[in-house]
Amino acid sequence: MTNIDTLPTEQRQRCEVWTRVMGYHRPVSQFNVGKRSEHRERRHFTERAARLTS
Repeated sequence: MTNIDTLPTEQRQRCEVWTRVMGYHRPVSQFNVGKRSEHRERRHFTERAARLTS
């Protein structure tokens, strides 16, 4: 991303991140410290990566 593509700080908007936990969706901002740490360590699945490893 170049500086041309970056918005000034005052024009940026926070993005709420949700994830699925135990069968229901929940915002990451409501996680406790331990669960947030665990969420940061997760590996995310992509179909492209899965096809390349098969």
